[in-house]
Amino acid sequence: MLTVRYFAGARAAAGGVSSEPAEAATVNELTQLLTDRHGERLALVMKAASFLVNGLACHDRAAELPAGATVDVLPPFAGG
Repeated sequence: MLTVRYFAGARAAAGGVSSEPAEAATVNELTQLLTDRHGERLALVMKAASFLVNGLACHDRAAELPAGATVDVLPPFAGG
């Protein structure tokens, strides 16, 4: 079981949910699961989002997620 945490626009796109459990083997699978759960608005955010897995940037969306991991969904931020 994973813990998914949403930040900023990702939280808004997930209907205000800040954290929730999910089961997925990869970020790609997680993206599909969360899109099915929350809809296209979140899907759009997740296409541009960055992901942290246990605090480390995850650039390979096909990489295996460790069991019990915390996955942070970080949409692009404005500003400098």
